Amino acid sequence: MPLTTEPEGPRPPTATYWLSHAWLGTHVEPGVALDVSGGTVAGVRTGVATPPPGATVLRGLTLPGLANTHSHAFHRALRSTVQVGSGTFWTWRETMYQVASRLNPDSYHDLARAVYAEMALAGITAVGEFHYLHHAPDGTPYADPNAMGEALIAAAGEAGIRITLLDTAYLAAGFGTRPGQYQEPDPHQLRFSDTTADAWAERASLLKGGDHALIGAAIHSVRAVPAAQLATVAAWAEERQAPLHVHLSEQIAENRACLLAHGRTPTRLLADHGVLGARTTGIHNTHLTGGDITLLGSSGTGTCMCPTTERDLADGIGPASALQRAGSPLSLGSDSHAVIDLFEEARAMELDERLRTRTRGHWTAAALLRAATVDGHRALGRPEAGVLETGAPADLTTVALDSVRTAGPPPRLAAEVAVFAASAADVRHTVVAGRHIVRDGRHTLIEDVPEALASAISALRR
Repeated sequence: MPLTTEPEGPRPPTATYWLSHAWLGTHVEPGVALDVSGGTVAGVRTGVATPPPGATVLRGLTLPGLANTHSHAFHRALRSTVQVGSGTFWTWRETMYQVASRLNPDSYHDLARAVYAEMALAGITAVGEFHYLHHAPDGTPYADPNAMGEALIAAAGEAGIRITLLDTAYLAAGFGTRPGQYQEPDPHQLRFSDTTADAWAERASLLKGGDHALIGAAIHSVRAVPAAQLATVAAWAEERQAPLHVHLSEQIAENRACLLAHGRTPTRLLADHGVLGARTTGIHNTHLTGGDITLLGSSGTGTCMCPTTERDLADGIGPASALQRAGSPLSLGSDSHAVIDLFEEARAMELDERLRTRTRGHWTAAALLRAATVDGHRALGRPEAGVLETGAPADLTTVALDSVRTAGPPPRLAAEVAVFAASAADVRHTVVAGRHIVRDGRHTLIEDVPEALASAISALRR
């Protein structure tokens, strides 16, 4: 990667950001001027020891904006309330259903807007929203059949971040008692279901993206989409060259049920129906066989690890290292938003692997930052993002190097500081498309994000 590049043509930049230290993919570079024009990086100048006249100064370590590959925005309303007592993933799910039942397009917009603002404060510039709350609670479509999805798109825009809306097919409650049979959605799941994959595709085709929004697809899981309809969802994504995501082998119980119903693992079932591939990302990929890992890696299917949720739900530790060695690119997500902190997700992937193997050093800080940036954005359909290079989106985040968590180490170790010591609270600036969304730790579009969160969540308890 060249350290100094120039914008094409004579058009001058509309803004310049001076970065005291910048992560350029392989190393920390001091004194970098980033010229921005039309929402993209127009030039990267290194060796700039002092801020140019008129430049906006970003002190700390500036990284490409972070990609939160997997989100369920409404789960933010569950934070801490599900920590009372014990239980399993399945009992947690019952609480989640209760929250889902109280949402409508207006209340979902308010909640998501606050959640996405929290993400901006954490340095996240793009989110993959795994969206399956499509209809009214009784399953009746809204007058606008995509009212809920459009509320999420609007919320992201108002919070100042990019969104890939992964419209999700969720058609069944689980495997039936006979091969090829599936259970009808239960009352909690009626609002998730379009009844068939063809009906899902018809509705999803009405969604429109925009400057800050892309439209992708998702298969909720092999238990929620009948095997005979998996190819319909895959074909919809293929026709549009859109991202396709799927919850995969998150629970041992799901693996067992799939083996009983189809005589094969969920990964093999997806492979047999054309779901795997370079635009596909498996979410969690926790309980896999050696053959599953080979299938995912050889097909180039990505893996999104969500360590804070996986540990919160006691799901287990997925074989991330083995998946990457097999050829599966890794990305990171905050999923249920037990916390929203991509630095925590990155280090948790490494630290969980240390606990599992009792050895250290599975990923460098550079590799973990790549999962949080380049490969995360690629999983969201934005292969041009995640780098500080000419032509890339001008999406940045700056981490303080002088907080109680980050002070002390030399600047050359700033990437290690960000990954292994910093938290979302250390984010000082977030820039999206050249626009300063978070300045000195404060959101510039939403005055009081904590109050917005509290208000939106309390409204769901009335």
